[in-house]
Amino acid sequence: MSMFKKLFGEAGVKDVITLFHSSKNPSSIRVYTLLKQTAGTAQTTATEDQASSHDQQSKLQRTEFDLQVEESAPTPDQLQSILEYVGESQAGSVIEGATSVSDALKRVRQGSQITRPLVVDWNKGKVGLYLNILQWLGPALTVVVTGDSESEILKLVKALPHKEA
Repeated sequence: MSMFKKLFGEAGVKDVITLFHSSKNPSSIRVYTLLKQTAGTAQTTATEDQASSHDQQSKLQRTEFDLQVEESAPTPDQLQSILEYVGESQAGSVIEGATSVSDALKRVRQGSQITRPLVVDWNKGKVGLYLNILQWLGPALTVVVTGDSESEILKLVKALPHKEA
């Protein structure tokens, strides 16, 4: 989508964040709730009859994104992209025990499952996972953030392009 934004200047196109979710996993539920609240907050605005002063809210930059929630496993193409985003050294954080991208793909073919919750920003090539927290290294780099850490997930969301209110 970001290619089309650049190519056609479609400012109204929102970034897509996918949560590979498990409704039985408490961390996944927390991540889902946080992303849902963040998506909702990004789209709310005050109207003239709701507040006497809109100056502060009008100046806020909001991050708008489409949240897709998937309880099914990623498609083979999606999994390949996710593993490319995280790189060889972090493949084990997506597929438990994997030592490389090829090992992760092999383990999936043998029945291994992805670690959930798994948050993917497809436009930025960023992945948020469950356990280990790494720093965001910058918009030009692809990185992994593992954990249900609210601050790390908010960093992922805030890294999306902002829209003036």
